[in-house]
Amino acid sequence: MQLRSFLQHWRQDLPASIVVFLVALPLCLGIALASGAPLISGLVAGIVGGLVVGSFSGSSLGVSGPAAGLTVIVLGAVAELGSFELFLTAVIIAGGIQVALGLLRAGVVAYYFPSAVIKGMLAAIGIIIFLKQVPHAFGYDADYEGDISFLQADAHNTFSELYHMLGAISPGATIIAAVSLGILLLWERGFIKRKPVLSAIPGPLLAVLAGIGLGALFTGSEAMRLTAAAFVDMPSLSLGNLRTALPRPEMSGFLDPLVWKTALTIAIVASLETLLCVEATDKMDPQKRITPTDRELWAQGIGNSLSGLAGGLPVTQVIVRSSANIQSGGRTKLSAIVHGGMILLAVLLLPGVIRAIPLASLAAILLVVGYKLARPAQFIAMFRAGKRQFVPFICTVVGVVFTDLLIGVLIGLTIGVFQILYNNYRVPFHFDPKAYVPGKPVRIELSEDVSFLNKAGIMRTLSTLPRGAHVVLDATRTVDLHPDVREIIADEQVRAAEQGITIELIGLDDQRTPPRSTHLPQQVAHVAAQQNVRTEDGTNGRADKKTINVQ
Repeated sequence: MQLRSFLQHWRQDLPASIVVFLVALPLCLGIALASGAPLISGLVAGIVGGLVVGSFSGSSLGVSGPAAGLTVIVLGAVAELGSFELFLTAVIIAGGIQVALGLLRAGVVAYYFPSAVIKGMLAAIGIIIFLKQVPHAFGYDADYEGDISFLQADAHNTFSELYHMLGAISPGATIIAAVSLGILLLWERGFIKRKPVLSAIPGPLLAVLAGIGLGALFTGSEAMRLTAAAFVDMPSLSLGNLRTALPRPEMSGFLDPLVWKTALTIAIVASLETLLCVEATDKMDPQKRITPTDRELWAQGIGNSLSGLAGGLPVTQVIVRSSANIQSGGRTKLSAIVHGGMILLAVLLLPGVIRAIPLASLAAILLVVGYKLARPAQFIAMFRAGKRQFVPFICTVVGVVFTDLLIGVLIGLTIGVFQILYNNYRVPFHFDPKAYVPGKPVRIELSEDVSFLNKAGIMRTLSTLPRGAHVVLDATRTVDLHPDVREIIADEQVRAAEQGITIELIGLDDQRTPPRSTHLPQQVAHVAAQQNVRTEDGTNGRADKKTINVQ
């Protein structure tokens, strides 16, 4: 029964797995190259990310593999440790740490990423993918496939690279990219999808096949011929030399404190990137399924430990491959698992075919993926949602594009935290001292949970009370009153007495009552930690209510 459920959507998952495979293969090789690691290590990570993590993960659409966001960490760690073999030991340990984090239920961190920040991250990744693939589409392949950093290894950046591309445009690559893009756009049309024979052929696969054919055709023309750098750089491997080609971890590293320090860094960064991608993938899932984040952490941990043992790079769930999976119609994790198997088969059986794939064809596929992630309609929708959504969204977009994924998301989160702090300080209702009528009570009622975040709002509200006011501070519903708030109340009582304001405390027992209190009669405005302010008419019994949010 479980097998039947697993294969239920194979008609959608298998074509999607082909697209993910075509996207993932050059990314695995490019990320390994940028990390200063053997190319085989990137392929091993891709295979493990698909077959192992895909099997253990609870994510229906997430795809795991080597991540571009870890290239700087890998490059620096290998240099610091002195050998790639010691680094592999750190990857094994990092996997064990991730398993422990999953068992300790650290995955709850994922639920604290605001929706606006996740949407900003997705849009930014889309912009980066699009901008990074434009040079490859025109045959300018100075940077490795899969690069997402703003600052480049060749001393350029994402935007200056576009300028330098203009002096090295390849006519052959440009034609291949244009033809491939035309096929992809054509396959998006409804009349193609309505024809069973045509819709059964994945558009990206057809685009790549067309690219292979044109690449072979252009070899006879001096003007149109593509350079070796314009094709996928696939190492030659076989079952016979696979064992000797794989780097092996240095087991003595388990006793090296520096290896453990590196492992902790990898575990934390890989876990954060994974949790971010899990949230983003769930947002894109048409069925809105929720990935169990704790399970995802230990699944990634198992994958990293096995990848390190097999000589591979660290793995995370990655947004480029996951979004390609979703946009290609993937339904279950079968597509992620199958794509890992395809990488393995390609490494062993089809290296010659893989080396014939032009990067321009793959660039066309990723241009479509990038555009779909960063549709202009998404920016318009977030702008219309108001400043509270748009500001962290656009700050995240700018941060990710001009720095990297984690820093950009941290910028968005920081903006979100400042919004919370500001909303806790700002009181939409302002008590007007000029409108104060002596004899009317002012009532300040605290909510069940009053945290230190409410300090500024409560202080501001109390500071606006007019001279001679009578205040009743009601904490009968309060369960948790933060010590900072108690101190504020006590200080305000001293200041109130100097201004002829009296304050009566209700509902605070001896342990919770601030040390200074003054009895006051009946004057009322309602402020809560969330906070409501009510002004009552004491003469005729009618309540004229005004509600404000101090938070």
